[in-house]
Amino acid sequence: MPSEAEVFDKVKTCLVDALGVDDDEVTPTASIMGDLGAESIDWLDIVFKLEKTFGIKISQSELSPEDILTSAEYVQDGKVNAAGLDKLKQRMPFLDLAKFVANPAVNEFSQLLTVQDMVRFVLSKVN
Repeated sequence: MPSEAEVFDKVKTCLVDALGVDDDEVTPTASIMGDLGAESIDWLDIVFKLEKTFGIKISQSELSPEDILTSAEYVQDGKVNAAGLDKLKQRMPFLDLAKFVANPAVNEFSQLLTVQDMVRFVLSKVN
């Protein structure tokens, strides 16, 4: 079972390779899309590298809850409602939703996932 530090180092390497960013840009608090500039096309490469590095399988819905964020059941007026927030917490327990809960605008969701969240996600898959 790898340590959190070992997982962070490997996640960092995957992100540096996939995104072409400098090593020192990949910090625990860096947002993968906002700070590191990942775009939707980059996710395929990131997921592939994580799967190969850690010997895990990652389904699209684990890191991209589009079904929740586009559902009229969970979104009203561009904001995720309480039921949607509960669903996100269930689906993505590794994600720190504290800031998002304060302003649950759908268009802000993509900016949430940090490197540390990704480390927690990988740890949950390998342990």
